[in-house]
Amino acid sequence: MKDAFGLPQSLLVLGGTSEIALATARRLVVRRARTVWLAGRPSPALESAAAELRALGADVHTAAFDALDPESHETVLGKIFAQGDIDMVLLAFGILGDQAHDERDPVAAVRVAQTNYTGAVSAGLVSARALQAQGHGSLVVLSSVAGERARRTNFIYGSSKAGLDTFTQGLGDALHGTGVHVMVVRPGFVRSRMTAGLEEAPLATTPEAVATAIELGLRRRSEAVWVPGALRVVMSALRHVPRGVFRRLSL
Repeated sequence: MKDAFGLPQSLLVLGGTSEIALATARRLVVRRARTVWLAGRPSPALESAAAELRALGADVHTAAFDALDPESHETVLGKIFAQGDIDMVLLAFGILGDQAHDERDPVAAVRVAQTNYTGAVSAGLVSARALQAQGHGSLVVLSSVAGERARRTNFIYGSSKAGLDTFTQGLGDALHGTGVHVMVVRPGFVRSRMTAGLEEAPLATTPEAVATAIELGLRRRSEAVWVPGALRVVMSALRHVPRGVFRRLSL
C-alpha cells in the first residue's frame, strides 16, 4: 500500500529503460518504495537499470514486455500482479521516430503510432483493470505537450501522443470513484537520449525534473501534470492561435 504521503511502496514500470522512468524510480526508492518491476524488452540496459535500483536498496525484478505485442500484455502483466499488489504503474514507453523519414515510410510512421498509442491503450487497460481489482493504486502515463496541437515538425509523434492523452483522460473518468488514481504527465522537450542531436526547445527540462513533478503530482493526487508548469499557460495560448498564423510560427 502507499505510504502516509501517498507515495507508492511498489512500482511497475512499463518501459523499464526510459530515462524519465528510471529517474522517477530512483526518486521513489529513496522515498521508501521497496519493490520495483522493470518491464521491457530484454537487454543489457534493462539489467543495468535493475542493478542500479538494487544498489539503492530496492527489491527489483525484470519482466519481458513488448509494446508492439498487445496479445501478450494480459499474460505478462497478469503474472506480475499475481506476485502481489502494485501501488503504481508508470507507463513510460514510447518512440520519437524521425518525422522526415517517416513521412516517406508509412510503415515506420505506423510503428510510432502503434508503440505510442495502440500499445499504450492495451497496456493501460490491462493495468487499470488489475489496479481496480486490487482496489487501489495509481496509473501514471507519460504523454507530451506535442499532443496539444499538431506541428509540422513532429505531427506523427504528436498525433500519437494526442491520442494517448485523450485516452488517459477518459480512462481517469472511467475509474473515478474506484480507488484508482490516473495521472497524465505532459513534459515539454526533455534532454535525454531520445532527443539527443535535436535543437533544444524553449522551456526544456530534464528526466529528474519530470520525476520531481511526478512525485508532487502523486502527493496531490493530481490528474494532469505539466513539466515545467509554465507550459500549461504557453500551450493554452498556442491552442487558440489561428491556424494560418500558427503554421508560420517557428516551433
